[in-house]
Amino acid sequence: MITFYYNRAPNPMKVALCLEEMNLPYELKPVDTRKGEQHQPDFLAINPNGKVPVIIDQDTGARVFDSNAILLYLAERTGQFLPDSTPVARGELLSWLMFIATGVGPFSGQAVHFKHFAPEPKDYAVNRYLYEAKRHYGVIDAHLSGQRYMVGETYTIVDMALWGWARMVPFILGENAWGDFPNLKRFFDETSARPAAQAATALKEKHSFKAEMDDEARQHMFRHLAAPVS
Repeated sequence: MITFYYNRAPNPMKVALCLEEMNLPYELKPVDTRKGEQHQPDFLAINPNGKVPVIIDQDTGARVFDSNAILLYLAERTGQFLPDSTPVARGELLSWLMFIATGVGPFSGQAVHFKHFAPEPKDYAVNRYLYEAKRHYGVIDAHLSGQRYMVGETYTIVDMALWGWARMVPFILGENAWGDFPNLKRFFDETSARPAAQAATALKEKHSFKAEMDDEARQHMFRHLAAPVS
């Protein structure tokens, strides 16, 4: 049994897809970040960084946080959704997994923040992060032009990591953004049609999360507003 602390953001959704693909039993623990539940002492005891997702593997006692770390842990624990056990395939898996963890995710997240939520003035920040988000998705689109999945013809945890963020492309880059990434769109549609992806998406019906980004939510989500560094 896996205890899964989650909400409906891109990073928890990667893990939801992974748990469904691996057919692992899991218990959902919703964490409403717009209500500040991620900053409560009991949650910080599980993840001192105060973010979702987190899993606790009840069989091993392992606590794992950070979405891509969770994907790698579950893949190695179960032996599922990994490429051939060769140095070349392992190198590809780790390279693209970290590309998503350190590039796609952070630049997409910052693009969303400055485009949709940050106060003015913000033109420089919006331009920088939208440019970098689009560049990263362009790298992936070019990569997928020559193969079905991120690591050759094998569906792996890298594809699950990518799907979590690909769901957000129109929100990040605009409603017409898919036209710039035909190969990524093909990948996204194919992955979204998988039964596990449909089950992960259906988790939105399991719990209610605060939808309003009001002043209270901003204080919880953007804590620098209450405690500026400079």
